[in-house]
Amino acid sequence: MAEPVSISTGIASRYATAVFELAKEGKKLKALETDVDTLKAALKDSADFGDLISSPLYSREQQGAAITAIASKMELSDTLTNTLRLMASKRRLFVLPQMVTALQDMIAEEKGEVTAEVTAAKAMTKAQQDKLAKTLKASVGKDVKINLAVDESLIGGLIVKVGSKMIDTSIRSKLNALQNSMKEVG
Repeated sequence: MAEPVSISTGIASRYATAVFELAKEGKKLKALETDVDTLKAALKDSADFGDLISSPLYSREQQGAAITAIASKMELSDTLTNTLRLMASKRRLFVLPQMVTALQDMIAEEKGEVTAEVTAAKAMTKAQQDKLAKTLKASVGKDVKINLAVDESLIGGLIVKVGSKMIDTSIRSKLNALQNSMKEVG
């Protein structure tokens, strides 16, 4: 199971590196960042888009025509549009989610920032997110971009993942720890 994942990641990182280097050379990193955010939102919000890139039922030509139309509608840069077209012709669109992730990482590295995956019990206001980002910046030493998800089963608190570090201050985890300690006693 790990082999297909590593193969997909390898393919995605090669495409991501090429796109990133072209954008950097052309001084179009800001446009690339906008394109990546747009693609990420489309992948997250559209099941049909996910089907298009992963389904073997569509021919190369169908995928190429569809991805060209989608890229035009999204107003993606020429570099990314051409890359998506190439990926469709090579039957490589299935690695698009990994490529988007790799591009986000490269852009963040270039900007000297890190992304924090934050899961909260309820939606956070912009002010709360800014305060958390400032606190994390003091801890990490880099600018922090927050990727927020809401999970009401946490009851309260946050789960913050920055790189390989995870901080879990959720009520759910505290209740689980209490439950485990009570099992040990009795």
